Amino acid sequence: MKINTTGASEKTARQDKLTVKGVEASKQMAEHDLARLEKYKNMIIKVGRAKKMDPAVIAAIISRETRVGTLLKDGWNTAHTAFGLMQVDSTQGHKPVGTWDSEEHVTQATEILIRFIKEIRGNKEKFSQWTQEQCFKGGIAAYNKGVSRVSAQYDKIDEITSGLDYSNDVVARAQWFRSKGY
Repeated sequence: MKINTTGASEKTARQDKLTVKGVEASKQMAEHDLARLEKYKNMIIKVGRAKKMDPAVIAAIISRETRVGTLLKDGWNTAHTAFGLMQVDSTQGHKPVGTWDSEEHVTQATEILIRFIKEIRGNKEKFSQWTQEQCFKGGIAAYNKGVSRVSAQYDKIDEITSGLDYSNDVVARAQWFRSKGY
């Protein structure tokens, strides 16, 4: 929750036809998703506790990736390459488990996120100057595009992520979801 963030880009904010960008846009998009997310709140908190991951981050990824499932058809994205609320990507060698909105799915996706954070933290050659918080945000960027594609320059962390803002938007949404009990 102490991670600095610029929030959503103008491109991402346009999803909701917002006239603002940045942290305010991230907050408004998260707020739009809150009622749908409430259905999963207990599961998100349970998985977060079990995996030692902040439930607000899980909620933020669900909000960002699928707008709490509203962007899915039969649990899949339009390209049929990523599955579930948190979009487990089958093109990256992941075999999705569970139903698209199940605890099993959210657990798998959270484990993938944790692995990416650990990979960023463990890559002392590429990310040697990064703080723990920066590595955490780098893991979020890696969740979107893979560890090898995360820039070693922290100020360019989102230069290839979806919307050119993925980790910044997820962090901003997470900070807002935290204020709502996640």
